[in-house]
Amino acid sequence: MNALGLSRKRIRICVLSVLLCLNVLVSGPQQATAQLDSDNRPYDDKLLRISEILGAIHYLRELCGAREGQVWRDQMKNLVDSEGTTAIRRAKLVQGFNKGYRGYRRTYRSCTEPAKLAIDRFMDEGAAIAGVLLKENQ
Repeated sequence: MNALGLSRKRIRICVLSVLLCLNVLVSGPQQATAQLDSDNRPYDDKLLRISEILGAIHYLRELCGAREGQVWRDQMKNLVDSEGTTAIRRAKLVQGFNKGYRGYRRTYRSCTEPAKLAIDRFMDEGAAIAGVLLKENQ
């Protein structure tokens, strides 16, 4: 366990869940031609939520002394690289990350118990969303 009470195993599971989710989405079944022509995908709401979660976790984990460097920003970059097929999609994903980061930067100025609880909840929510996306694309 680290100072935040999160085991390295739990953190890795969350990171792997996001990566696995991205791999499935990229290699999953092709969408209908009409959907490919538009910027919208049926799973976009979930991707945008994951973007927000990654931004919030990036800020909160650093605030609470996790010393992970750019791990969560790198996860976001992987998401943008795999799902940002157009400038509009990339912008939406980046906007989601920034929304999560800035929202929690305004809320928390120091690592508090509520901040640690928020991290736990985001980890759980991110893993749950990744699980849903995996299930939908099997």
